[in-house]
Amino acid sequence: MDLVAIYECLCDRTRLRILHLLLGGPLCVCHFQEILGEPQVKISKHLGYLKRNGLVAAERCGQWMIYRLPETRPAPLEANLACLQDCVREETVFRSDAARLRKIRAKFGPDVPVCVRELGGVCDGAAQTRGTRRRKATAAGRGRPGRSFASENLR
Repeated sequence: MDLVAIYECLCDRTRLRILHLLLGGPLCVCHFQEILGEPQVKISKHLGYLKRNGLVAAERCGQWMIYRLPETRPAPLEANLACLQDCVREETVFRSDAARLRKIRAKFGPDVPVCVRELGGVCDGAAQTRGTRRRKATAAGRGRPGRSFASENLR
């Protein structure tokens, strides 16, 4: 990983806030939205930029994308993340982000993204998630067999 690429990623306040939150464990886009108060499009673009440059890793869990810091980090990235962790203590916005994250994490656990917990604690992939939502929607009288709950709500 190129040192210049790391610094290019760190030169944006939103990306710094995202990385700071990921120091606490994996999160999905919807929780970045809730914590940062930014639209999904903006957060997704920043997460994509960080991912392309190797500063975050992502995995699909049902309909959610779960983001985390890479398990193996080059020394320059590790050093900059440690510096970020030290520097944010002085910034109000980072302290506020951390407080909102603690409220979300208090319900579940530090290592399990809230979206995964809402699926019952296990992410078995997109097919099962879609099937589960479809069965629940059909049972509630909102869906029809053969059509997804999501597509019905878009009409």
